[in-house]
Amino acid sequence: QVQLVESGGGLVQAGGSLRLSCAASGRTISTYAMGWFRQAPGKEREFVATSTWSGGRTYYADSVKGRFTISRDNAKNTVYLQMNSLKPEDTAVYYCAARGIPGLLTTTSNYNYWGQGTQVTVSS
Repeated sequence: QVQLVESGGGLVQAGGSLRLSCAASGRTISTYAMGWFRQAPGKEREFVATSTWSGGRTYYADSVKGRFTISRDNAKNTVYLQMNSLKPEDTAVYYCAARGIPGLLTTTSNYNYWGQGTQVTVSS
């Protein structure tokens, strides 16, 4: 079992930055594909970013490409999401997800471990 705990969310003005962290416990995530998703009120959970186990390959949703960066520190069993140039439409609960298989995983059904989420609110 893998437990995931997100942190780093908060309230920020448009154009600002936040860095989310996802700390894993229970197992090392060094061989896990990791992803970030988000869910706004009244909307389905959507893909944001994913990283292979080494961090050597990443993939982003078009809506965040060039603004968000996923990275990981396997020694710390932690994954990060650096969010720059934030927009009001980025407001959502952000979730970290993990799956013990290789590859870039972009759908919710790909993942079997989820964190509880952290709220990000971007004011205009």
